[in-house]
Amino acid sequence: MPDTHRPLGTRHRPSVLVTGAAGNLGREAVDRLRARGARVRRLVRRPTGPHSTAESVVGDLTDPTTFRSALLGVDAVLLIWPLLDSAPAHDLIAELAAAAPRVVYTSSTAMDDEAARQSDPIVQVHADMELLLRDAGLRPVVLRSDTLASNTRGWAAQLRAGDVIEGPDVARTAVVDERDVADAAVSVLLAPCRDRLAPGPYVLTGPEVLDRAGQVARLGAALRRPLRFRSLPAGLARSRMLADGRPERLVEALLAASVHRPESDRTTDHVERLTGRPAGTFERWAADHAAEFG
Repeated sequence: MPDTHRPLGTRHRPSVLVTGAAGNLGREAVDRLRARGARVRRLVRRPTGPHSTAESVVGDLTDPTTFRSALLGVDAVLLIWPLLDSAPAHDLIAELAAAAPRVVYTSSTAMDDEAARQSDPIVQVHADMELLLRDAGLRPVVLRSDTLASNTRGWAAQLRAGDVIEGPDVARTAVVDERDVADAAVSVLLAPCRDRLAPGPYVLTGPEVLDRAGQVARLGAALRRPLRFRSLPAGLARSRMLADGRPERLVEALLAASVHRPESDRTTDHVERLTGRPAGTFERWAADHAAEFG
């Protein structure tokens, strides 16, 4: 497919659509795009307040009509897919193919390109989405990120009650700061056409491989509290997450990931390749966000 989007050069103020803009990664990307002078359009499910600093389109990723409107005049799209099903993406990707913007898709480092099926439903959706985008001729730049440090925010309620974090254990992984992933995405989204990067995938990791207990210990150091992690068996973890109000399908996907996703000792320099600086540590993330857990 020819590269038909408008050039992202210095004379043109680029327009970028961000899906999943209300999430941890999406918010960071929106802030960085605005800081670099881009016109930002957010696709959100609920109206934003009157003081929002970015244009918003209210709609759902499963509604191709809304998505078509959101794409009008857009040079590039940061596609963050939050659903546990790729089926609704078929019509959305058809709209992307018709509009032909630059596309950056955020995926998962847990992907196994040689496997017929992925380890768990979350990774399988990313594999399906990558295939759909490629088959549509979009040549997306794929950023496969490791476990985001911002997932730690899910522990806030437990930390208000005590010093023990309980939940299903997960495989060791090189936890990556979502701010680094956002910086990498923005670098690709705003790169001039002459500097257009290969589609990747780029594997975005932090510099240190951590298990759940290691993350909890480092967060405890930042908070100056003796935190510890207690692994729960699947049945008890399921009942706890359901009681917290998490959707059943998400709970089952998270448990499948905790059981089946393999450990990874891989770290890369891909954050530095895309941003010009090394990836930050989880310790830095914890120190920067300690006030959120106070």
